[in-house]
Amino acid sequence: MAAQDVLGQTARLASSSALLQVLFRVVTFALNAFTLRYLSRELIGVVNVRLTLLYSTVVFLAREAFRRACLSGSAKRNWTKTINLLWLTVPLGVFWSLILGLVWLHLLEVPDPSVVPHYQAGVVAFGLSAIIELLGEPLWVLAQAHLFVRLKVIAESLSIVSKCILTVTLVILYPHWGLYIFSLAQLLYVSVLVMCYVIYFVMFLGSPEATKKSFPVARVKALLPSFVEDETFVNWKEARLTWSFFKQSFLKQILTEGERYVMTFLNVLNFGDQGVYDIVNNLGSLVARFIFLPIEESFYVFFAKVLERGKTVKDQKQGDVAMAANVLELLLKLVLLIGLTITVFGYAYSQLALDIYGGSMLSSGTGPDLLRCYSLYVLFLAVNGITECFTSALMCKEEVDRYNFVILALSFIFLCISYFLTHWYGSVGFILANCFNMGIRIAHSTHYIHHFFRESSHRPLRGLLPSPALLLVYIISAVVTAFSEVLFCCDKGWMARLIHVSTGALCLAATLVTMFFSETKLVHFVRSQ
Repeated sequence: MAAQDVLGQTARLASSSALLQVLFRVVTFALNAFTLRYLSRELIGVVNVRLTLLYSTVVFLAREAFRRACLSGSAKRNWTKTINLLWLTVPLGVFWSLILGLVWLHLLEVPDPSVVPHYQAGVVAFGLSAIIELLGEPLWVLAQAHLFVRLKVIAESLSIVSKCILTVTLVILYPHWGLYIFSLAQLLYVSVLVMCYVIYFVMFLGSPEATKKSFPVARVKALLPSFVEDETFVNWKEARLTWSFFKQSFLKQILTEGERYVMTFLNVLNFGDQGVYDIVNNLGSLVARFIFLPIEESFYVFFAKVLERGKTVKDQKQGDVAMAANVLELLLKLVLLIGLTITVFGYAYSQLALDIYGGSMLSSGTGPDLLRCYSLYVLFLAVNGITECFTSALMCKEEVDRYNFVILALSFIFLCISYFLTHWYGSVGFILANCFNMGIRIAHSTHYIHHFFRESSHRPLRGLLPSPALLLVYIISAVVTAFSEVLFCCDKGWMARLIHVSTGALCLAATLVTMFFSETKLVHFVRSQ
């Protein structure tokens, strides 16, 4: 497939994934606001922190390395061996579910049954849901490698909507069920997700459309593990790369979910405070998750297909290098401007957003400071996502192994900093530690990118430099909105709030107009995709 075709399909995949993340985060956002009126903060804290951490840890450790390895390179490969390798995620998921389930049940603090009933059933259900989701992993990788955009949109949309409907229904009718509500909803979510992929491939394989596309898998039976005579069960090159990514993913999971591990294992916050932190975290991460993550996942596929892993810039096709450098520069500029916009306007509107969303329970205390710090953290997330996306797609096995040592050091430093900052600054300390962590990772990735392109004329890191005019508008907007918050927000009535919102809207409009005229290359890129 030509690089330009890959870029076009990748952009469509990114936009579709972004819409899915919008749906998922908006549903979570609305669901939290709804359940706050029926259930306790402690119950929400256990579900959104403790049990979700169990599920995400099992799924991440079991499949992340396989996804990275099996999506690298061309879609033209021995898919029988790749599918065999991907099925190893299921026994790995069973292993992690059993080990971590025992830890969650017997080594961690058990919530008060009168406040959070049916904890043991919740642990079993969330561990089982991870295993069920892993049953669809070979199908997910096949779909992602061949850029099946509609399938992903439909499957995840149906799953999210089903989970939401069941949760709302049970919360209204049976609020005393406690964790049974969220356990059943989680099991329904993964079941619908896997069934959508199964039904699609059962109908697709052997159809005229599959034949027309020369799809590498011809029968449904070929989706199951199978032995080929006189050949190895798996592609050992992929298997070795998977092992390298596995060592990295184990550490990356600690960095990604570090604050939840500290909360879960060190008990620095009670379950009620964990609930408030998670609600603010979900609110703060809305844009980060539904824009940055889909872009990172989709353009990882683009960079992995256009450039060859482990080769220097001189050994690559120069046309593809030029395209990759241009796309990287524009992606960096895009996420940087989104991040700066959130940082600048998030500072002055955090308290108002929390007051509207959750009332005084969220807008008083540390809630506004949490969201302000998270607005800054979004900027770090934005840049790190794209720089690590590029480096992960280009690193050879030896470079991945070396990077593992960097991640190991960062993991240890991050956990130590999180523990101390949380004792000094409360839950705000988690976000400050994450900012430090992301800053170090960005420094490492940008150094790799600079080193990769140094023997060429391309300088994609210039995407991290906004135009001076736009930077000036950001500074003016930050000052004006900060003064507006002091004068009009948030206990001076709705008219004062309206003035504060109008001030922000005018500043945002000025920022967008300046962006449109000063970043013409980026505007053209976004329009063309």
